Amino acid sequence: MSPSNQILSQLNGVLLGKDEPVRLALCCLLSGGHLLIEDLPGTGKTTLSHALAATLGLEYHRVQFTSDMLPADLIGVSIFRQDQGHFDFQPGPLFSQVLLADEINRASPKTQSALLEAMAEGQVSVDGRTYELPQPFFVIATQNPVEQAGTYPLPESQLDRFTMRITLGFPPRDAEKRLLKGEALAHQTLAPLLDDKTLAQLQAKVAAVSASDDLLDYLLSLLKASRELPDVPRPLSPRAGKALLAAAKAWAFLAGRDYVLPEDIQAIFPAVAEHRLSPVVQGGQQAYASLVLGAVDPVLS
Repeated sequence: MSPSNQILSQLNGVLLGKDEPVRLALCCLLSGGHLLIEDLPGTGKTTLSHALAATLGLEYHRVQFTSDMLPADLIGVSIFRQDQGHFDFQPGPLFSQVLLADEINRASPKTQSALLEAMAEGQVSVDGRTYELPQPFFVIATQNPVEQAGTYPLPESQLDRFTMRITLGFPPRDAEKRLLKGEALAHQTLAPLLDDKTLAQLQAKVAAVSASDDLLDYLLSLLKASRELPDVPRPLSPRAGKALLAAAKAWAFLAGRDYVLPEDIQAIFPAVAEHRLSPVVQGGQQAYASLVLGAVDPVLS
């Protein structure tokens, strides 16, 4: 069994009946992106986040975001050493290979903004100095729907840093019955299946997946449609186009191919594009993504 199939099998043993969201989550991380998991409390958001972090075999920290949390609680602080006459920077939980940001939208916009530089550039600036973050660096964040009490909607600039936003929903009846019987694996018992070197090798293979010029033209047509359709509130940026291509390559890789098909783009398009097209899910995850997909002929010559 290939490493990616081993990972999927282990994750599916933790989150029962959620094969597609689990595949999307792994696809996001293999493409080198950051993942946002949004759903109602109790649907398995934190469970999936913990399982991903444990399976990756990387150093990680979990942070529970709250309304009184400050940026320094995440980034770290500079402490004056009186005996040495200078400040020493004490890194915060952000300095880890995997950051589990639980209920990220319960923190204030000021604290949310502390992640912008880290997610975009893999570094943070404190007191005029720049500190590199460990590599690889992934943010796996959960958030409750914005109508939940005590939440702050993530700004568009923050949402755009997440390669994917996925939802889990309720499990099928048979899967929920197995869950009630205690058949799901506990994330605490998961064995790490990767390390940073193995992960880097897999990501290199994903990046090497080929995309034809016709396939790129199809992707560009989707970007253009998002910018011209009157019913789509926000168009897709060039950064979104790069995220779509990277995620499509990872989806093709998980399917055992070294080339991208239009079906790969269609499979990952809602998760990559919907939160960029509209920050708030309206009418389901594919509300605006379906408009864009339907406006472009997927048949390639």
